[in-house]
Amino acid sequence: MREFLSALLEYDFLQQAMLACVLASIGCGITGAYVVVKRIGFLSGGIAHTVLAGMGIAYFTGTDPMIGALFSALVAAVLIGLIKLHWQQDEEILIAAFWSVGMAIGVIFVSMSPGYNVDLMAYLFGNILLVSKQNLVQMLWLDCVLVAIVYVFYRQFLIMAFDEEFARIRGVRVELVYILMLCLIALSIVLMIQMVGLILVMALLMLPAASASRFTRSFPGMIIMAILFSLLATTSGLALSYGPDLPSGATMVLMAGLIYVVSIWLKRKRT
Repeated sequence: MREFLSALLEYDFLQQAMLACVLASIGCGITGAYVVVKRIGFLSGGIAHTVLAGMGIAYFTGTDPMIGALFSALVAAVLIGLIKLHWQQDEEILIAAFWSVGMAIGVIFVSMSPGYNVDLMAYLFGNILLVSKQNLVQMLWLDCVLVAIVYVFYRQFLIMAFDEEFARIRGVRVELVYILMLCLIALSIVLMIQMVGLILVMALLMLPAASASRFTRSFPGMIIMAILFSLLATTSGLALSYGPDLPSGATMVLMAGLIYVVSIWLKRKRT
């Protein structure tokens, strides 16, 4: 730990990694709370894995892969939302198809791109130490958009997350709000790609919020605790992975899992 703290004061890339932890934890905590309450982890996983298609096409065309990731995540969120709302009978099959076909398209376009894309491997498995100042600016903008949308539509999101029928009675446009919520999840997934990669992103999105749900019945309180747990998991994971040179993304997810196990134990001990 001393080695990490001294390196943190000395190296810019570690300072940028810590800032990325803070920025990603904000988005992760906010949208993760909705994912856990609404129980839409499978839908969120479909969005996450479809992102690779946009990133692969972006690499092939020479575009910024983050732009490809954002575009494909939002498109997937809208389409998966429509599937959930209008084709519930075949929902699981169609979302699984998005999941696998999106990954396949990404792999094909990557294979057609010249050379070996090391950066794309970082997006698949995560490497927060490669976060640049440009990435931080992008993450900040995504956080601002996410927070602004949640602030404006907080009441509608809250009612719909707990009871769709009651939301309809209150005049909430459920379909529009539902798809908008999935778009927020898409933004959060793009926020976390650089940190933990597409393979592990769902764990970091859900585990801090699931841990927070065991300590509070207040939804705003759950969001705040989810942000704090996410920040604890990411920063401690970064610190623990630095000395032994372990994969930072995997270490962060392990810490998030440990926090979740501890939250279960504490909850049972209290009852």
